Amino acid sequence: MTVAQLLKHNFDKGSLHLYDAGGNIIYCERSDGYWYKQEFNSNGKLIYYEGSGEVWTKQEFDSNGNEIYYEHSYGYWVKRDYDSNGNEIYYEDSDGYWVKRDYDSNGNEIYYENSNGKIVDNRPKKDSCNGKVVEIDGKKYKLTEV
Repeated sequence: MTVAQLLKHNFDKGSLHLYDAGGNIIYCERSDGYWYKQEFNSNGKLIYYEGSGEVWTKQEFDSNGNEIYYEHSYGYWVKRDYDSNGNEIYYEDSDGYWVKRDYDSNGNEIYYENSNGKIVDNRPKKDSCNGKVVEIDGKKYKLTEV
């Protein structure tokens, strides 16, 4: 027995929708018998979906609302990690693909590497003399890298 049958819902008035306290649809049933249910976290983010077609998805979020995990009933999944500024610093999926990133204090991507072998490294060089002051014959000079 479906929820609509239990509630004696009249489909002439449209699909049956049940809502949570946040106004999110947590259950829907159509006249053709298709239904789905959903769950939301306290921030209103969808964390679980399941439909009568045997499809489901689930998501997890960090305290900043960034998606850190996604999984689909077909076996596909994604994991992500973020820095304190919300920049994605790691991505990995069930196909074996991954990406690593690093950002400077302004949020600019300064390092990128992926599982296909691509690397873009724009991190400042630690042994650089850029900005250092030297003294020659009593005169001070500030070095600039070119």
